[in-house]
Amino acid sequence: MPIHLPSSLRHLLPCLGWPRPTAQSLQQDVFAGMTVGLMLIPQAVAYAALAGMPLETGLYAAIVPLVVATLLASSPRLGVGPSALTSLMVSSALLPMALPGSADWITLAVWLALLAGLAQLCMGLFRLDWLLNVVTSPVLNGFTQAGALLIMASQVPNITGIAWQQWGAVTHFDAFLALWLAMDTEGLQYGLIGIAAFVLARRLGSRIPSAMLILAIGAVVSAWTDYGARGGAVIGDLHVRLHALALPGWIGWPLLGQLLVPALVIALMSFVEVAASAKKEHERAGTNWVPHQDWIAQGMAKIGSGLSGGFATSASFSRSAVNLYAGAVSGWSVLFTSLFVLATALWLTPLLYHVPLALLGALVITAVSNLLRPSWFRKLWAFSRTEMLIALLTFTITLLASPRIYWGVLAGLLANLAYFMYQRLHPRIIEVGVFPADGRLRDRHLWELSPLSEQVLSLRMDAPLDFASASVLENRVVQLLEQRPQTRHVCLVASSITGLDATGMETLQHIRDRVQQRGGTLFLSGMKLPMELRLRDSGFCNDPERVRLLPTDAETVQVLRQL
Repeated sequence: MPIHLPSSLRHLLPCLGWPRPTAQSLQQDVFAGMTVGLMLIPQAVAYAALAGMPLETGLYAAIVPLVVATLLASSPRLGVGPSALTSLMVSSALLPMALPGSADWITLAVWLALLAGLAQLCMGLFRLDWLLNVVTSPVLNGFTQAGALLIMASQVPNITGIAWQQWGAVTHFDAFLALWLAMDTEGLQYGLIGIAAFVLARRLGSRIPSAMLILAIGAVVSAWTDYGARGGAVIGDLHVRLHALALPGWIGWPLLGQLLVPALVIALMSFVEVAASAKKEHERAGTNWVPHQDWIAQGMAKIGSGLSGGFATSASFSRSAVNLYAGAVSGWSVLFTSLFVLATALWLTPLLYHVPLALLGALVITAVSNLLRPSWFRKLWAFSRTEMLIALLTFTITLLASPRIYWGVLAGLLANLAYFMYQRLHPRIIEVGVFPADGRLRDRHLWELSPLSEQVLSLRMDAPLDFASASVLENRVVQLLEQRPQTRHVCLVASSITGLDATGMETLQHIRDRVQQRGGTLFLSGMKLPMELRLRDSGFCNDPERVRLLPTDAETVQVLRQL
């Protein structure tokens, strides 16, 4: 049974509302926590490399953030920690500002985590849940698929031993051949075999922590063949120094300003990752998701990561799914994961010494390959070509703007906003007639129906009647009335009008006055009660000779046919 505490305290600390642990639930949580931990440790190290950070900082980002997020979140079983997409955004934001792995880079990464965390914390405190709706599916999928390609490309140097700058400097075949011969063939073998092994393990879908098992086999082979001693790139010594939480050195206002936009993009996009996992968790548990509480939890997790020397974190969909699949009962499973990572950081990091970096690259490539869904673009094209172009725009600009990939998100958001405004400014307005089969009012021209009456112009607008659509409706009425001199009345089927503002009210007055000049009446059919009450309160409906309200389609048809 849950512990009964004041609701205000349980809102601040949702962990106080967890079910009381039992021996069986703790056993399940320990197993799930260790399973996720064995998956998280190699990913944390690999994503630290992707973020351009020292490898040990991946472990820092997998200890404190897990504890903080789990205790504060309404979704306590999420796989919080380093994630591929967020690590890419960290690296992309800092690449124009410092050298990867340098002291300046580390300081900037910490500040970026703090700023992104503060942004999410403010969004949670001010209940800005609606910001999630700004990132539409076309923008999200365009960005994530481009990000997946960039992540995979970033691992090519780890697998081949040749930096992209060297490949880009090739101007003739001899130079290409020289680079080809200079490739680390053993590293290439580790990478290709590793990709095949990770893909096979994923398809088998076993509960066994296959990533750690494959890395362990690779480490044994690497140590046995002296791969690192012969110049091969391995993880090497991890200089783990656990220390008290501390603020980083001040970087100055100009650099801080350069981090603001990337921090906001990381705050927004990383929470989209969180939302996907959180919805799945609450759907499975049959509980209600509290988005603003998870905003707060994720923000505090990023702040905790920064103060402990890590980088921006998020929630991994794959680790969250594995946690649930492994039988996690409560947030205790994530706390056990953090304890397992802590123990590894303190005593077990020497076991990672001989793991080839090419094998880490293979792990990253396999982990993000699920984000690539070319068929999604084809399906979207069949459904909505405009939204497909928005997704393609986001995808293309993300690739072309690299390393400043946040421009892809911003371009997609602006394009989507423009499309939204275009739709609002061009509402669907149809002339209706009676459909014989069911007596409902439908599109007269689409279904080839007769008009309700030769003296009545009957229109339906499928949009709110506000500043964006009001002038379009008025222009359509004026245009059709000019084409039909014999028409005296106007009937507006208002059942699909969901809102009314002052501009919409003025438009109704203009239409009423124009109809009155023809000696007719403005009929409003099926108007929703809140808008009807507002119109009555304003005195708009006081004269039934000028304005008449008809509650149903059937009564509307009956009245209009008697004119």
